[in-house]
Amino acid sequence: LVPGIHSMGIDEPRLKALAYDLAGTGVRAMTLALPDLQRYRITARSTDVLEDAVTWMAAQPALAPDGHVGMIGISFAGGLSIVAAGRASIRNKVAFVVSFGGHGDLTRVVHYLCTGEAPQMEGITTHPPHDYGVAVLLYGLADRMVPPEQVEPLSEGIRTFLLASQLTLVDMDRANAMFQQARDMVKTLPEPAATLLTYVNERNVKQLGPALLPHLGNLAADAPSASPQRAPNVPAAPVYLLHGDGDTVIPTVESAILERYLEDKGANVHMLISGLITHAEVDRAATASDTWKLAAFWASVLRQ
Repeated sequence: LVPGIHSMGIDEPRLKALAYDLAGTGVRAMTLALPDLQRYRITARSTDVLEDAVTWMAAQPALAPDGHVGMIGISFAGGLSIVAAGRASIRNKVAFVVSFGGHGDLTRVVHYLCTGEAPQMEGITTHPPHDYGVAVLLYGLADRMVPPEQVEPLSEGIRTFLLASQLTLVDMDRANAMFQQARDMVKTLPEPAATLLTYVNERNVKQLGPALLPHLGNLAADAPSASPQRAPNVPAAPVYLLHGDGDTVIPTVESAILERYLEDKGANVHMLISGLITHAEVDRAATASDTWKLAAFWASVLRQ
Protein backbone atom coordinates (compact mmCIF):
# COMPACT_ATOMS: atom_id res chain seq x y z
CA LEU A 1 0.00 0.00 0.00
CA VAL A 2 1.78 3.11 -1.27
CA PRO A 3 0.90 6.76 -0.55
CA GLY A 4 1.17 9.62 -3.00
CA ILE A 5 2.98 12.95 -2.66
CA HIS A 6 3.04 13.48 1.07
CA SER A 7 5.95 14.10 3.42
CA MET A 8 4.39 12.03 6.21
CA GLY A 9 4.82 8.87 4.15
CA ILE A 10 3.42 5.80 5.88
CA ASP A 11 2.35 7.93 8.84
CA GLU A 12 -0.17 9.86 6.73
CA PRO A 13 -3.47 9.44 8.64
CA ARG A 14 -5.66 8.38 5.71
CA LEU A 15 -3.11 5.81 4.58
CA LYS A 16 -2.87 4.34 8.08
CA ALA A 17 -6.65 4.09 8.27
CA LEU A 18 -6.84 2.24 4.95
CA ALA A 19 -4.00 -0.08 5.97
CA TYR A 20 -5.78 -0.97 9.22
CA ASP A 21 -9.05 -1.52 7.35
CA LEU A 22 -7.34 -3.88 4.90
CA ALA A 23 -5.57 -5.73 7.70
CA GLY A 24 -8.93 -6.06 9.44
CA THR A 25 -10.18 -8.17 6.53
CA GLY A 26 -7.40 -10.68 7.14
CA VAL A 27 -5.08 -9.40 4.42
CA ARG A 28 -1.39 -9.00 5.27
CA ALA A 29 -0.73 -5.33 4.55
CA MET A 30 2.63 -3.60 4.15
CA THR A 31 2.88 0.17 3.71
CA LEU A 32 5.72 1.62 1.67
CA ALA A 33 6.56 5.29 1.20
CA LEU A 34 8.42 6.22 -1.98
CA PRO A 35 11.31 8.50 -0.93
CA ASP A 36 11.02 10.82 -3.94
CA LEU A 37 7.28 11.29 -3.47
CA GLN A 38 7.94 12.12 0.17
CA ARG A 39 10.25 14.86 -1.13
CA TYR A 40 7.50 16.17 -3.44
CA ARG A 41 9.17 14.82 -6.56
CA ILE A 42 7.54 12.54 -9.13
CA THR A 43 10.39 10.52 -10.64
CA ALA A 44 10.73 7.49 -12.86
CA ARG A 45 13.02 5.79 -10.34
CA SER A 46 10.08 5.51 -7.94
CA THR A 47 8.87 2.73 -10.22
CA ASP A 48 12.15 0.89 -9.60
CA VAL A 49 11.51 1.10 -5.84
CA LEU A 50 8.06 -0.44 -6.31
CA GLU A 51 9.51 -3.22 -8.45
CA ASP A 52 12.13 -4.00 -5.80
CA ALA A 53 9.53 -3.96 -3.00
CA VAL A 54 7.26 -6.46 -4.74
CA THR A 55 10.26 -8.69 -5.54
CA TRP A 56 11.22 -8.72 -1.85
CA MET A 57 7.71 -9.15 -0.48
CA ALA A 58 6.82 -11.98 -2.88
CA ALA A 59 9.84 -13.91 -1.56
CA GLN A 60 8.67 -13.70 2.08
CA PRO A 61 6.55 -16.78 2.89
CA ALA A 62 5.14 -15.12 6.03
CA LEU A 63 3.84 -12.20 3.96
CA ALA A 64 3.06 -13.80 0.60
CA PRO A 65 2.52 -17.55 1.10
CA ASP A 66 1.69 -18.09 -2.57
CA GLY A 67 4.41 -15.78 -3.86
CA HIS A 68 1.93 -13.17 -5.10
CA VAL A 69 1.48 -9.59 -3.95
CA GLY A 70 -1.39 -7.15 -4.48
CA MET A 71 -0.39 -3.55 -5.16
CA ILE A 72 -2.44 -0.50 -4.14
CA GLY A 73 -1.06 2.87 -5.19
CA ILE A 74 -2.69 6.11 -4.09
CA SER A 75 -2.66 9.30 -6.20
CA PHE A 76 0.53 9.48 -8.28
CA ALA A 77 1.68 6.18 -6.79
CA GLY A 78 -1.32 4.60 -8.54
CA GLY A 79 -0.03 5.16 -12.04
CA LEU A 80 3.51 4.23 -10.99
CA SER A 81 2.19 0.96 -9.50
CA ILE A 82 0.59 0.00 -12.81
CA VAL A 83 3.87 0.66 -14.62
CA ALA A 84 5.79 -1.47 -12.11
CA ALA A 85 3.23 -4.29 -12.27
CA GLY A 86 3.88 -4.63 -16.00
CA ARG A 87 7.61 -5.17 -15.63
CA ALA A 88 8.95 -8.60 -16.54
CA SER A 89 10.67 -9.24 -13.20
CA ILE A 90 7.42 -9.07 -11.19
CA ARG A 91 4.70 -9.41 -13.82
CA ASN A 92 3.84 -12.95 -12.69
CA LYS A 93 4.17 -12.11 -8.98
CA VAL A 94 1.42 -9.48 -8.89
CA ALA A 95 -2.02 -10.65 -7.75
CA PHE A 96 -3.74 -7.36 -8.62
CA VAL A 97 -2.94 -3.68 -8.90
CA VAL A 98 -5.19 -0.84 -7.75
CA SER A 99 -4.76 2.76 -8.85
CA PHE A 100 -6.67 4.93 -6.37
CA GLY A 101 -7.02 8.40 -7.91
CA GLY A 102 -4.03 7.76 -10.18
CA HIS A 103 -2.83 8.95 -13.56
CA GLY A 104 -2.60 7.47 -17.01
CA ASP A 105 -0.24 10.04 -18.47
CA LEU A 106 1.84 12.33 -16.24
CA THR A 107 2.40 14.88 -19.00
CA ARG A 108 -1.36 15.35 -19.35
CA VAL A 109 -1.76 15.78 -15.60
CA VAL A 110 0.94 18.43 -15.11
CA HIS A 111 -0.56 20.35 -18.05
CA TYR A 112 -3.97 20.16 -16.37
CA LEU A 113 -2.57 21.39 -13.06
CA CYS A 114 -1.19 24.50 -14.78
CA THR A 115 -4.07 25.23 -17.15
CA GLY A 116 -7.19 23.44 -15.93
CA GLU A 117 -7.40 21.80 -19.36
CA ALA A 118 -8.03 18.07 -19.67
CA PRO A 119 -9.45 15.77 -22.36
CA GLN A 120 -13.24 15.71 -22.41
CA MET A 121 -15.29 12.55 -22.09
CA GLU A 122 -19.05 12.24 -21.95
CA GLY A 123 -20.37 11.94 -18.40
CA ILE A 124 -17.16 13.11 -16.73
CA THR A 125 -16.72 16.62 -15.34
CA THR A 126 -13.33 18.30 -15.14
CA HIS A 127 -13.00 20.61 -12.15
CA PRO A 128 -10.54 23.52 -11.69
CA PRO A 129 -7.17 22.24 -10.40
CA HIS A 130 -6.22 22.31 -6.73
CA ASP A 131 -3.44 24.68 -5.64
CA TYR A 132 -1.48 21.84 -3.97
CA GLY A 133 -0.54 20.53 -7.41
CA VAL A 134 1.06 23.73 -8.72
CA ALA A 135 2.89 24.22 -5.40
CA VAL A 136 4.46 20.77 -5.86
CA LEU A 137 5.35 21.59 -9.47
CA LEU A 138 6.98 24.87 -8.44
CA TYR A 139 9.02 23.00 -5.84
CA GLY A 140 10.35 20.70 -8.54
CA LEU A 141 11.05 23.59 -10.93
CA ALA A 142 12.42 26.16 -8.47
CA ASP A 143 15.88 26.03 -10.03
CA ARG A 144 14.33 26.97 -13.38
CA MET A 145 12.25 29.82 -11.99
CA VAL A 146 14.67 31.85 -9.85
CA PRO A 147 18.42 32.63 -9.70
CA PRO A 148 20.58 29.99 -7.96
CA GLU A 149 20.87 31.90 -4.68
CA GLN A 150 17.07 32.05 -4.39
CA VAL A 151 16.35 28.36 -4.99
CA GLU A 152 16.76 27.07 -1.42
CA PRO A 153 14.96 29.99 0.32
CA LEU A 154 12.04 29.64 -2.10
CA SER A 155 12.03 25.85 -1.68
CA GLU A 156 11.95 26.22 2.10
CA GLY A 157 8.92 28.48 1.82
CA ILE A 158 7.13 26.00 -0.44
CA ARG A 159 7.95 23.09 1.91
CA THR A 160 6.53 25.08 4.81
CA PHE A 161 3.30 25.71 2.91
CA LEU A 162 2.96 22.07 1.83
CA LEU A 163 3.55 20.79 5.35
CA ALA A 164 0.97 23.24 6.68
CA SER A 165 -1.50 21.90 4.11
CA GLN A 166 -0.86 18.35 5.31
CA LEU A 167 -1.22 19.31 8.96
CA THR A 168 -4.79 20.49 8.34
CA LEU A 169 -5.71 16.79 8.58
CA VAL A 170 -4.39 16.40 12.10
CA ASP A 171 -3.73 19.73 13.86
CA MET A 172 -5.31 22.97 12.66
CA ASP A 173 -3.47 25.10 15.22
CA ARG A 174 -0.08 23.89 13.97
CA ALA A 175 -1.27 24.17 10.39
CA ASN A 176 -2.33 27.79 10.80
CA ALA A 177 0.96 28.64 12.51
CA MET A 178 2.90 27.16 9.60
CA PHE A 179 0.75 28.93 7.03
CA GLN A 180 1.63 32.18 8.81
CA GLN A 181 5.30 31.19 8.81
CA ALA A 182 5.17 30.69 5.03
CA ARG A 183 3.57 34.11 4.61
CA ASP A 184 6.25 35.69 6.80
CA MET A 185 8.97 34.11 4.64
CA VAL A 186 7.83 36.20 1.68
CA LYS A 187 9.13 39.32 3.43
CA THR A 188 12.66 37.87 3.49
CA LEU A 189 12.80 36.95 -0.20
CA PRO A 190 13.95 39.03 -3.17
CA GLU A 191 12.13 38.96 -6.49
CA PRO A 192 11.07 36.85 -8.28
CA ALA A 193 11.02 34.33 -5.39
CA ALA A 194 8.83 36.62 -3.26
CA THR A 195 6.12 36.83 -5.92
CA LEU A 196 6.21 33.09 -6.57
CA LEU A 197 5.86 32.23 -2.88
CA THR A 198 3.04 34.77 -2.63
CA TYR A 199 1.22 32.92 -5.41
CA VAL A 200 1.66 29.69 -3.40
CA ASN A 201 0.43 31.24 -0.14
CA GLU A 202 -2.55 32.84 -1.86
CA ARG A 203 -3.36 29.58 -3.71
CA ASN A 204 -3.24 31.59 -6.92
CA VAL A 205 -3.32 28.86 -9.54
CA LYS A 206 -4.33 31.28 -12.30
CA GLN A 207 -1.07 33.21 -11.94
CA LEU A 208 1.30 30.42 -10.96
CA GLY A 209 0.10 27.85 -13.50
CA PRO A 210 0.93 29.91 -16.64
CA ALA A 211 4.29 30.89 -15.12
CA LEU A 212 5.20 27.20 -14.76
CA LEU A 213 3.88 26.10 -18.13
CA PRO A 214 7.00 26.90 -20.25
CA HIS A 215 9.17 24.86 -17.87
CA LEU A 216 7.17 21.63 -17.66
CA GLY A 217 9.49 19.88 -20.10
CA ASN A 218 12.19 19.90 -17.42
CA LEU A 219 10.16 17.53 -15.22
CA ALA A 220 10.79 14.55 -17.52
CA ALA A 221 7.10 13.74 -17.19
CA ASP A 222 7.20 11.90 -20.51
CA ALA A 223 9.52 9.14 -19.20
CA PRO A 224 8.16 5.63 -19.93
CA SER A 225 8.62 4.70 -16.25
CA ALA A 226 6.39 7.56 -15.09
CA SER A 227 3.12 6.79 -16.90
CA PRO A 228 1.13 3.62 -17.63
CA GLN A 229 0.27 4.85 -21.12
CA ARG A 230 3.96 5.25 -21.97
CA ALA A 231 5.19 2.00 -20.40
CA PRO A 232 6.27 -0.83 -22.73
CA ASN A 233 4.02 -3.46 -21.10
CA VAL A 234 0.71 -3.63 -19.24
CA PRO A 235 0.17 -5.82 -16.16
CA ALA A 236 -0.85 -9.44 -16.54
CA ALA A 237 -2.77 -9.20 -13.25
CA PRO A 238 -6.21 -7.59 -12.97
CA VAL A 239 -6.06 -3.79 -12.85
CA TYR A 240 -8.56 -1.83 -10.75
CA LEU A 241 -9.05 1.89 -11.31
CA LEU A 242 -10.83 3.80 -8.55
CA HIS A 243 -11.36 7.54 -8.99
CA GLY A 244 -13.49 10.23 -7.42
CA ASP A 245 -15.77 12.24 -9.66
CA GLY A 246 -14.65 15.44 -7.90
CA ASP A 247 -10.89 15.02 -8.23
CA THR A 248 -9.00 18.32 -8.56
CA VAL A 249 -5.44 16.96 -8.37
CA ILE A 250 -5.55 14.19 -10.95
CA PRO A 251 -8.64 14.69 -13.11
CA THR A 252 -11.18 11.88 -13.18
CA VAL A 253 -10.87 11.51 -16.93
CA GLU A 254 -7.35 10.11 -16.43
CA SER A 255 -8.74 6.81 -15.18
CA ALA A 256 -11.38 6.71 -17.92
CA ILE A 257 -8.76 7.22 -20.64
CA LEU A 258 -6.46 4.69 -18.98
CA GLU A 259 -9.24 2.10 -18.83
CA ARG A 260 -9.72 2.29 -22.60
CA TYR A 261 -5.97 2.15 -23.21
CA LEU A 262 -5.48 -0.91 -21.02
CA GLU A 263 -8.47 -2.69 -22.55
CA ASP A 264 -7.04 -2.07 -26.03
CA LYS A 265 -3.79 -3.64 -24.84
CA GLY A 266 -5.62 -6.74 -23.62
CA ALA A 267 -5.47 -6.04 -19.90
CA ASN A 268 -8.11 -7.26 -17.45
CA VAL A 269 -9.28 -3.87 -16.17
CA HIS A 270 -12.13 -2.74 -13.90
CA MET A 271 -13.05 0.88 -13.14
CA LEU A 272 -15.27 2.66 -10.63
CA ILE A 273 -15.84 6.41 -10.64
CA SER A 274 -17.31 7.17 -7.23
CA GLY A 275 -19.33 10.08 -5.97
CA LEU A 276 -17.97 9.44 -2.47
CA ILE A 277 -14.41 10.42 -3.34
CA THR A 278 -12.67 13.71 -4.11
CA HIS A 279 -8.95 12.97 -4.53
CA ALA A 280 -7.98 9.54 -3.17
CA GLU A 281 -10.10 10.13 -0.09
CA VAL A 282 -13.59 8.97 0.86
CA ASP A 283 -14.92 12.21 2.30
CA ARG A 284 -18.40 12.81 0.95
CA ALA A 285 -21.88 12.01 2.20
CA ALA A 286 -22.87 8.54 1.05
CA THR A 287 -25.89 7.40 -0.90
CA ALA A 288 -26.86 3.77 -0.60
CA SER A 289 -25.99 3.15 -4.25
CA ASP A 290 -22.54 4.75 -4.03
CA THR A 291 -21.77 2.90 -0.81
CA TRP A 292 -22.74 -0.44 -2.32
CA LYS A 293 -20.68 0.15 -5.47
CA LEU A 294 -17.60 1.10 -3.46
CA ALA A 295 -17.99 -1.92 -1.16
CA ALA A 296 -18.43 -4.22 -4.16
CA PHE A 297 -15.32 -2.73 -5.79
CA TRP A 298 -13.11 -3.51 -2.81
CA ALA A 299 -14.69 -6.93 -2.37
CA SER A 300 -13.75 -7.76 -5.95
CA VAL A 301 -10.18 -6.59 -5.38
CA LEU A 302 -9.73 -8.64 -2.21
CA ARG A 303 -11.04 -11.80 -3.85
CA GLN A 304 -8.03 -11.83 -6.17
